[in-house]
Amino acid sequence: MFIATLLTDPARPALDRTTVESLRNAWGGGFAVWLSPGVAAEFPLDRRPDNLWQVWEAMQGLGIDLAVQPTDGRRKRLLLADMDSTMIRQECIDELADMAGVGPHVAAITARAMNGELDFEAALRERVGLLAGLPEGVIAQVLATRITFMPGGPTLVATMKAHGAHAALVSGGFTAFTGPVAAALGFDENRANLLMVEDGRLTGSVAEPILGRAAKVQALEDLCSRLGLTEDQAMAVGDGANDLGMLGRAGAGVALHAKPLVAAQCDLRVNHGDLTALLYLQGYRREEFVG
Repeated sequence: MFIATLLTDPARPALDRTTVESLRNAWGGGFAVWLSPGVAAEFPLDRRPDNLWQVWEAMQGLGIDLAVQPTDGRRKRLLLADMDSTMIRQECIDELADMAGVGPHVAAITARAMNGELDFEAALRERVGLLAGLPEGVIAQVLATRITFMPGGPTLVATMKAHGAHAALVSGGFTAFTGPVAAALGFDENRANLLMVEDGRLTGSVAEPILGRAAKVQALEDLCSRLGLTEDQAMAVGDGANDLGMLGRAGAGVALHAKPLVAAQCDLRVNHGDLTALLYLQGYRREEFVG
């Protein structure tokens, strides 16, 4: 058995009964259940529709996300989340670079690295090198004035944890940011790269080995082993090419507002919803949300 989920941005509900029922009838689905009026609905299917991606494409123009996945095991016991442009709206290194006066140059490198056009580790070393001499105190300033959370993040983490899940923030960014962000959002732990500092200023280097694509997969393996879980019991979410390894290995890999190259390789794509979409994909109703 499969389940089809339709959802949209809670800030701009665009899902109506006609759309849901029309698709249900076209696909011969079972009774439709509203997880949140105007925001998310689902119905069961006997098989995965042959025209899934054609319908998915049509739904994009309506501001609606569509996913079809196996019904069994939808609720996950582990959340692995990227940070930059996933749990927060910004790329932290781009914000630091802007403070250092090299913002546009670094942002261009970041965009290419996240789209898989550049080697992630080499691109990170290059970008960090341009931050040499920046006062360490700028990190706190960026956190206080430039970093904003992606909508739905606290609810996603709190709800999954309330139902027994473990939440880990796994970032190719820096511990100076993941620590505060993880604490604010309620994550159980965080992993990221360490920016090197000397005499109160960034040295322009990052501690080795760099946490990149392979390290995110390693985090998935380590956490599953430690918690006694299978990878099928994990949900991973991210937006960049360095997330593809964990997105492909986790039982549910969600491309959230992702780069085209990344979204194309994921069956679960959220282009319109916020982070609560990950709860609807697991079958949670709005009244079950925590926070």
